[in-house]
Amino acid sequence: MPNLLHRASGVVGFLREVKTETKRVNWPTRDKTIKDTLIVVAFAVAVALFLSAFDYIFQTLLNTFFI
Repeated sequence: MPNLLHRASGVVGFLREVKTETKRVNWPTRDKTIKDTLIVVAFAVAVALFLSAFDYIFQTLLNTFFI
């Protein structure tokens, strides 16, 4: 039983520290978050287009020369 109480107090202490640290975080502004999200989405779309182009090229080459 003492072990269970010790663990419970440890969990409570941990959660208090998490709450304290969360208050200290320098959160980005809404505009910064939107800007960064758009950059990530644009980069993901660019990579998808790049890979799709290579897939199309290799598929065309394989169909032309081997099939």
